[in-house]
Amino acid sequence: MSNRSSRWRSGAAVLVLVAAGLVMPPATATAAFPYQDPALPVPVRVADLVSRMSLEEKLGQMTQGERASVSAADVTAYRLGSVLSGGGSAPQVNTAAGWADMYDGYQKAALATPLGIPLVYGVDAVHGHNNVAGATIFPHNIGLGATRDPGLAERIGRAVAEEVSGTGIDWNFAPCLCVARDDRWGRTYESFGETPDLPASMASIVTGLQGETLDGPASVLATAKHYVGDGGTAGGADQGDTRLSEADLRAVHLPPFEAAVRRGVGSVMISFSRWNGVKLHGHRYLITTVLKEELGFGGFVVSDWNGIDQIDGLRGTSALDVRTAVNAGVDMVMVPVEWRRFIDLLRAEVRAGRVSTARVDDAVRRVLTKKFELGLFERPLTDRSYTASVGSAAHRALAREAVAKSQVVLKNAGGVLPLARTGGRIFVAGKNADDIGNQSGGWTITWQGLSGAVTPGTTILQGIRNTVGSAATVTYSSDGSGIDGSYRVAVAVVGETPYAETRGDRPGGLALDAADLSTIATLRASGVPVVVVLVSGRPLDIAAELPGWNAAVAAWLPGTEGQGVADVLFGVVPPTGRLPMTWMRSFSQQPINAGDGQTPLFAQGYGLT
Repeated sequence: MSNRSSRWRSGAAVLVLVAAGLVMPPATATAAFPYQDPALPVPVRVADLVSRMSLEEKLGQMTQGERASVSAADVTAYRLGSVLSGGGSAPQVNTAAGWADMYDGYQKAALATPLGIPLVYGVDAVHGHNNVAGATIFPHNIGLGATRDPGLAERIGRAVAEEVSGTGIDWNFAPCLCVARDDRWGRTYESFGETPDLPASMASIVTGLQGETLDGPASVLATAKHYVGDGGTAGGADQGDTRLSEADLRAVHLPPFEAAVRRGVGSVMISFSRWNGVKLHGHRYLITTVLKEELGFGGFVVSDWNGIDQIDGLRGTSALDVRTAVNAGVDMVMVPVEWRRFIDLLRAEVRAGRVSTARVDDAVRRVLTKKFELGLFERPLTDRSYTASVGSAAHRALAREAVAKSQVVLKNAGGVLPLARTGGRIFVAGKNADDIGNQSGGWTITWQGLSGAVTPGTTILQGIRNTVGSAATVTYSSDGSGIDGSYRVAVAVVGETPYAETRGDRPGGLALDAADLSTIATLRASGVPVVVVLVSGRPLDIAAELPGWNAAVAAWLPGTEGQGVADVLFGVVPPTGRLPMTWMRSFSQQPINAGDGQTPLFAQGYGLT
C-alpha cells in the first residue's frame, strides 16, 4: 500500500479538514477543477493548475524557507512551496511523532491557501533520518562505498524512506554523488568513492528512496547532489574551485549524476563550488544545457543553503544573484532566512523582464509535477503507520549488516584477527570506543555532529562486550591506563571526532592526534598484541605508526550500530570491505587517486579477507 495512499485510510479526515476550510475538496468525480482530479494525467493537472496561479503563487512555489524562520501563517500568506529543516533543526519535541505533528501543521497551512497546493518538506537524511533522535544511523557513504554492494545501498534507501515517511517528510536532500578526489576535503565521507564508477553504481540508493514510482510505498523524493564537481576542488577546499577541462569534468564528476537521472531522481541540488572560476549556482550551461537538455533531467533543480548569495561575490541576496540563478535553471531557491527578500527581488526581476514568465512557469511546472507524482494533492498528511519504523529493530539489523560489510582490514600480522570470542582478557581503549557521537560523525542530530550519547545505539565497546558475553573479560580505559601483560589482546578505537562541511577541511595534515598516539603507545608498551580500529571519515596518515600495530581496520563512520564492527573483529562476519579511496603513504601525496602514478600505502580496492 502506498505511504500516501495509506496516509488517510478513509475519507473522514479529509472531510473534516474540508469542512474546516483547511483542505481543497478531495479529488473525485466532483472535483471542482481538473487539477484536483487524480484520474487525469499529471501534465494535464499541472497545466490546469499553473493556468490558475497568480504571479505571487508562482513565486511562492519557487521559494524554500527554513522552519526556524517560517511560521505556519507564513506558509499560508506567502503561498510557500517548501520548508526545510537544516542540520540540527528539529521540533521542540525531537521524536518521530513530534516531527509528524510539526509537518502536519505546516502542511495544513499550505492546504489553507486558495488553491490548496501542498508543500514539500526537505531534510538532509544523509545516513539515516539523522536529525531525528532515535532514528537508525547508517554508515556514511564512504563506508557504503567500501561494501561495493549497490543492492545493499538500495535496501538502505528503502529503510531511510520508511523512517522519513513516518515523520511526514517527503523530500530527502540525498544522496551525495560527489567523487571525492582529495582527502583533505571535509566532506570526503559523503562520497562513495574517488572514481566515478563507485558513486554511479551506488546511485541505486535513489531507487530505494523513491521506490519504483513516486506514489509507491513510503516514497520520498531523492536529491542528487552536489552538481557538479564539488569533490574535485583545488586543495580539497570546501566550496572551492574545480579546475578541470570539460572533458575531465565529464569523465570524472558527471557519470554519477547521469546514473541518478537514469533512475529518475526527482531533484538535483547545485554545488556551492565553482568550475574554473564560475559559481555553479549561476552556470546556465551546466544546469540547463547539460543537465536538463542533454541528460534529459525532468525533475526540478534546487539551490543549496543560501547558495545563490555567492554568485555576485557580495554578502546577502541581490537582484543579480536572483536573476542569474533562476535564468541559469535553478527552479527552487533555498533561502533559509531571507526568503521574503528573495520573493521581492524575483518579483521585481520578472516585472522588469529580466526573468521571463516562461522561465518562471517552467520552474513551477517542474516543482508541481513532483508534488502531483508524490500524491501530495490527494494524501498530504503523515502516514502514521510508518512512524514506528523510526529506529526499528529491522532497520538497525540492516545497519549492522552494512557496518560489517564496510569494514576494511588493512593489516593482520600473525593472524591476530579474528579475535577469539572465548577465554582470557581483552583490553579496549580509545576515545572512539564508547562514543555513539564519534562513531556516527557529522550530520547526526546536529549539523556538525557531537561527541557523546547523542542518540540511542550500540557503541563499538558495547558490541565487543555483547560478542564475548561472559566467555571473556573485557576491560575499558579511554587512554589505555591500567593495561598490563595479562591481557591477550588490546583493541584501540581511535581516529576523528565529528565534523561536517568547511569545519572538516584539514589542509594541515591527517595524522592521528596526540591523545590517540599516546593511547596506542601505552597499549604497545604492555607487550600484548594491538589491534587499531580507525573511526574516520577518510583515510588517515598512519604509515609511520602502522609497523607497530599487529592489525588495523578501517571502520569509517559506522553510525549507531557498532555491533557490526565487533562482528568482523571476532569473525562473526568475514571481512569483505575494500577501500573506496586510495590510502596515502604520506600526507604530502594529497591529492592521491587511482591511476595518478603515485605509490600509495594501500591502493583503492585493497582489503584483506
